Amino acid sequence: MPQPSDRTSRIRDLLTEAFEPEHLHIVDDSARHAGHAGAAPGGETHYNIEITSHAFAGLSRVQIQRAVMMVLQKEFDSGLHALSIQAKMPQ
Repeated sequence: MPQPSDRTSRIRDLLTEAFEPEHLHIVDDSARHAGHAGAAPGGETHYNIEITSHAFAGLSRVQIQRAVMMVLQKEFDSGLHALSIQAKMPQ
């Protein structure tokens, strides 16, 4: 299956495959960071992510953040600059 060309779709696919989230909300917040370090004219550099998954059971907040960052490493390598992560276990 071909990989999506937009970063939001790639992030969604990667996080869904890795964590099977019950809730996943991704917002491209790049426009608010125009002119800041790491911002690009086409956007797709700054994102906010809300993710809820049973895969986070037993992990500390830092471990969850690291796990998400590792899954998205290729995106960071190709221009993703900043990521705000709100992650939690389902209630």
